Amino acid sequence: MTLAHTKPSLRSLQVFEAAARLGSFTAAAEALGITQSAVSRQISDLEGLLGIELFRRNGARIAITAPGNRLATQLASGFDRVWTAVAEARLADQVVTLSMLPSFAARWFAPRLGRFLKAHPDIDLRITASRHLVDFATEGIDAAIRYSPAPTPTLAARELGKETVTPVCAPSYAKAMNLGKPEDLYGATLLHGDIPEDWSAWFILAGCHADAPSGPRLGDDSAILQAAVDGQGVALGRSRLVADDLKTGRLVAPFDAVLPASFAYWFVRPKQSMGLAALGAVEDWLRAEFESESGSGHHGPGCS
Repeated sequence: MTLAHTKPSLRSLQVFEAAARLGSFTAAAEALGITQSAVSRQISDLEGLLGIELFRRNGARIAITAPGNRLATQLASGFDRVWTAVAEARLADQVVTLSMLPSFAARWFAPRLGRFLKAHPDIDLRITASRHLVDFATEGIDAAIRYSPAPTPTLAARELGKETVTPVCAPSYAKAMNLGKPEDLYGATLLHGDIPEDWSAWFILAGCHADAPSGPRLGDDSAILQAAVDGQGVALGRSRLVADDLKTGRLVAPFDAVLPASFAYWFVRPKQSMGLAALGAVEDWLRAEFESESGSGHHGPGCS
């Protein structure tokens, strides 16, 4: 088979376009969910197949060549048209695929799924729970709920709401540890997570010294809150994720002092998808659900 009749794979073109758009093999690997070496190999194979240099390498740094830039521009335009065609095809079937963090899916969205189905029985909503930032161009995702300080400027974004953070635990644990004052927490098991608002920040807010006792560290909010529900210790609960547990009494918030979260929830989607009715209906429903809840708190008594 001659070179003229050999066509590059769609995957290699997607990998190249991502590397060109993001300016980094590493960034492209993270966006596509593959290894950096796989990106490098795909692009090297593509260069060999096309017989042109797409990037100039200088150690870990890359610079796109003029032929590479022309190809990347045309591919970006082509992928945009493909995305639009796929979005329009989905619209006909009213299918919406929504990505969100596993903890948010389990603790906030799942209990409200019935309300969504009742409000929009014609929309086939599909939830993808993932911790990585999805690539809308390659993963077949229509929109995402992201928890971050600010939206990605390349996407259409709408803020859904903010929240607060405060200690929560099982009622039996609060009683057993006699949690009446913030300083009582120094004798409790504190469950640590990976959110920006940590125990030291809460103790300072409550008027205590900043040295928070050590304790088990769990990287997922669902695991942390489940441990709290099971009476394993006290967690810093994000108000959106613990609202239902507080209402049912599975958890209690022993203290009034709350930290404002530095992150907010954002509904993000490709700008090309603006105007799609089913996706807009999902966005509007989410915004209404957030607005019906209170994510704020107040500062209460601190350490004596």
